[in-house]
Formats: sequence, C-alpha cells, structure tokens
Amino acid sequence: MTQTLLPQTEPDRPTEQPRSVPATADGRDPMTLPQAVSSGLMGLGEAYMDGAWDADRLDDYLYERFTAPARPLSLATRGRMLAAALLPRLIDRQAGLGAFRIGREHYDLGNDLFEVMLDRSMTYTSGYWAEAGDLHEAQSAKLELLCRKLELEPGMRVLDIGCGWGNFAHHAATHHGVHVTGLTVSEEQAAIASDRCADLPVDIRVQDYRTMADTFDRVASIEMIEAVGRRNIPRFFQSVDRCLADGGIFGLQVISGDMLSRTSDRRMDQFILWLLKYIFPDGYLPHPAELSDLRGTGLRVEDWHRFSADYDRTLLAWSERFNAGWETIAERYGERFRRKWNYYLHGCAAAFRAGHIDVQQIVYVKGDRHERYQPKR
Repeated sequence: MTQTLLPQTEPDRPTEQPRSVPATADGRDPMTLPQAVSSGLMGLGEAYMDGAWDADRLDDYLYERFTAPARPLSLATRGRMLAAALLPRLIDRQAGLGAFRIGREHYDLGNDLFEVMLDRSMTYTSGYWAEAGDLHEAQSAKLELLCRKLELEPGMRVLDIGCGWGNFAHHAATHHGVHVTGLTVSEEQAAIASDRCADLPVDIRVQDYRTMADTFDRVASIEMIEAVGRRNIPRFFQSVDRCLADGGIFGLQVISGDMLSRTSDRRMDQFILWLLKYIFPDGYLPHPAELSDLRGTGLRVEDWHRFSADYDRTLLAWSERFNAGWETIAERYGERFRRKWNYYLHGCAAAFRAGHIDVQQIVYVKGDRHERYQPKR
C-alpha cells in the first residue's frame, strides 16, 4: 500500500536581497551580451566562463536574474530546451556503463578539488544549519539527523546508495555501530572512502545500485537520486524496495524541482541547460510528485522535511573555501574552470534562494511496523 504525502511548508524566505554591481568590461549590463540575449542564463554562464563580465556578489546578481521577468529566447535555445526535455523520456542514458558517466565527468575531476572545497568530512551534500556554527558542524548535524530518522541500532546492516567519499558510512558505523555497504560509481571516491573506513565494518563498492541483490535493515541515499535519470526514478524506488527488509526504513535526501516541463520556470530551465552541459551530464531533479509515486513497491512516505535555505548557505560556504584555496589547484584546473565552478556554486545558491529548487529529507517505511513512525528534527 502506498501513501502520498506532500512536503511541509517552509517559512518564507527574506524578500529583500543585497544588490550586486555586475558589469561587462565596458560597463554594460551582462544581460545585453549576445549570448545572454539569445539564451538567457545559459548564455550568461558561458559569457561568464569566457571572462566577459563580473559581479561583486555573483549569487545576488543571479538571484535577481532568477526573479526578474523572463525574456524571449532565440529559436535555437528553445529547440535545445525541447530536446533536453524529450530525450530523457525516450532514451535511458544511464543504461549499462552510462551509469558511470557522472562519476567520470564530475566526481572524478580530482580529489584535490573537493578536498579544497568541502569540509574535512568530504561531504558533498547540503548541511543542516539549525544549530551549526560552521560548515563541518552543519555536515555532521545532517548526518546525525538522518541516522536518527533511520532509527539505527548496533549490528544493523545498512545500504548507502551513492556513498561518495564515505562520510555517511563512517559516521553511521562510528557513532551507531552499524555495518554499512556503500555504493558509488566513482573510482576516486571509492579509493578515499575505503581508506577512511578501513578500520570500520564498512564495505565500499564501485557498483550500480540496480545490481544490488542483498537485503538490509536500513537504506540511506543522500543526493544520489538526481543522477539516476528521469526514466529510472521508478526503478530506483523498486531497487530500494527489493533491498530493504520488511518493516525497514529508507532515508532519502534529495534535491527536487520542476525541470524542463510544461509548467517549469523558463529562467531555471536556462540554468539547467548550462548545468547539464558543463557540470552534471544527464542529471535530473525529480518532481515532488515523483518522490511520492511508489507504485510497484511496498514503501510509504512517513515524513517529509524541507530545509532549502540551508543549501544556499552550504553552497556559499563551499564557494568561500574553493576560492580561498584556489591557488593550490590553479595550475591544474585553469582560470576558465574557476569561473565555471563559481557560476555553478553561486547559480545553485541563487536558485535555492529564489525557490526554484528544494532540498529535503524524506523517510519511507516498508510494510508493517509494530509502532507508528515518529518524525525527528
């Protein structure tokens, strides 16, 4: 039996934002550049990568663009948006070795890049800032919050789908005494995760989640579902259902949105085109309705906890660390990469601030439980 539970409302975001002073080299508004005129935030990003314009506070300026009236786009850009919307419905780009593309092209860019940008736990997902004073505290709080929601007990077997550099596996095994199997499609991530968890009951595997056949007491997945592709969202939940014991709990942290659809925001879609081309190939942000469509499984939603403002803050903390440590990696990556990465981090922060995308932790339960699930915060 399935249940649909819509996300809880979140307190209103501040309506007043500090303004930036964006300009091209000759003092013009960047939105007058030919790339921006023809393809909006897609072209604006490419012009920024080329060094055609700058802003004192890039996130503030992009927030203004996300909330300003949408402008007409060129026929070519509208065609790219239509193709980007239709192709994932027709072709499974994650079939076979395609599932490992995101690992090769994003997560395997280099551990040195992520070591500079992330906190010492190497956590590449939103932190939880309710009582945190810095980035590391926010990431630790997020991991512990998910562990509490999973109701972990010593000796439990836990599957971590999209384990990254092993931060959740390390935290859960260290503080809750569980046995964790972590799956990643990145060789670079697996190497670090295996090393840092070497003395713990943790097994890190480079493996497609769809091939996992073992049964676990709990399943966790933190911001990995965005990489499975539109056609595979139902299969993702079916895979979780297959691996989760009856009465077990599945904790999912996910970025959601309305992406390249009839109802999606065209300003956000322009930015999505840029992200798909330069940052996250074949990525897909599931709609909230897809996250509660559990047909063909024994899962049901028990809790839906949004904390989107925390991602804005997390992304700006990453940007601060990335730029502070840039000189240590500049020779390897180059100036165009620095500008691309800043447009990515600040653009995503602006998108969360504008309400175009959200992050939430959702708790699913499989089958019957002896007692009703109690939400945790």
